[in-house]
Amino acid sequence: MSSSADRDTIVAVATGSVAAGVGIVRLSGPLAHDIAARVCGVVAFKPRVATYRAFRDELGTILDDGLGLYFPGPNSFTGEDVAELQAHGAPAVLQELVALCVRLGARRARAGEFSERAFLEGRMDLLQAEAIADLINATDARAARAARRSMQGDFSRRVDEVSQLLLNTRIHVEAAIDFVDESLETLGLRQLESNLRRVDAALEELLAAAERGRRLNEGAHVVLLGAPNAGKSSLLNALAGYDRAIVTDIAGTTRDLLHEIVRVDGVSLELVDTAGLRESADAIEQEGIRRARAQAMHADLALIVLDARHPDIAAVAGDARDVAKRLWIYNKSDLLDSAPLHTHREEFPDDPFVIISAKHGAGLSQLREAITRSVGVEQLAESEGEFSARARHTEALQRTQEWVGTSRMHLAHEDLELCAEALRIAHDTLGELTGRISPDELLGHIFSSFCIGK
Repeated sequence: MSSSADRDTIVAVATGSVAAGVGIVRLSGPLAHDIAARVCGVVAFKPRVATYRAFRDELGTILDDGLGLYFPGPNSFTGEDVAELQAHGAPAVLQELVALCVRLGARRARAGEFSERAFLEGRMDLLQAEAIADLINATDARAARAARRSMQGDFSRRVDEVSQLLLNTRIHVEAAIDFVDESLETLGLRQLESNLRRVDAALEELLAAAERGRRLNEGAHVVLLGAPNAGKSSLLNALAGYDRAIVTDIAGTTRDLLHEIVRVDGVSLELVDTAGLRESADAIEQEGIRRARAQAMHADLALIVLDARHPDIAAVAGDARDVAKRLWIYNKSDLLDSAPLHTHREEFPDDPFVIISAKHGAGLSQLREAITRSVGVEQLAESEGEFSARARHTEALQRTQEWVGTSRMHLAHEDLELCAEALRIAHDTLGELTGRISPDELLGHIFSSFCIGK
């Protein structure tokens, strides 16, 4: 890792790409002060004091006028010397200022490079850095609040607590290895088992919270399953609010996957309409059914649509068993004189269900509530303790759980060396979240998703 003094000075527009009243050009690095001072025509800036100046190029031509600010490191966003030129927000003007800074010795920043430098200088960890991008991309107030909590370190603190539990347990196991002649009972077997149970419980709780944060931040993947002509496409249209899918009385109209992003009570859902599940000799329909089943295997929730007039689950029961979560929907209630038979209860007694008419909109409000409950984000409306998360985070927590499980297995067989190794890998895997264990390619993948000015 290079020191801040050895790094290039970088520059980028730190505000949006559309015209606005004010736009900011940000510099970070050892030449930040000198370049900004030359543009503003001053000898030196007073730290953290806005200075109104005309911005001039090398020939003295005025490009714009505005405010110049200087933030000396390490007390800046990146931890390096940072300067800002706050000009009028015309994109052409801002790009002209960036080009001038490049001619004066800076280079254009890579995507996310400002936040990457803040991480490298210890101003924030990876979870906090990623939360910046989450806040910028937040689509509602709940997602923004969750991102703010991650930026403030809520997620990081919970990870550190689990990490400390893991470290203490690992130290205990490795210390016990030096006393191979002693029995495990003497070396504190019961305490080790208790510690691993505590780690398991803490990881389970943290993973559940991270999963809720991920769904709030990234949305949930929801697939529509059911027999042909049960009303899946009508339901997609009803939730989307327009005619996204073709609806006819001909069974098998939908043959390929239809994707639509909708918001249900502030939660972003990727709805996927699929081909009806049935036996078919048609090669195209068979491929559509194969794709439907593949989608269901990776979905956060399956909406299983039944025709309420004759809700035979035989066509969908086999596929329903393979999905993570199910919500049964009895559609076409407008064609019934009484409540439908809840045929799913015999095989899936604990699954929730909703009775609706996608055509007339009856029951859709109850359906929306059931969806938010099923994807596990309805608690966020009442809780101020949740944080934003990503798929990377939940995957790392799951891998950590697996290695802790492996360590418990080795401990049960009194193989302390393998138990210690599994705990080391678990501890390192957990460290990937905050960046304490972070290969270069992981950093590159994360920061490349940021906007240029961050």
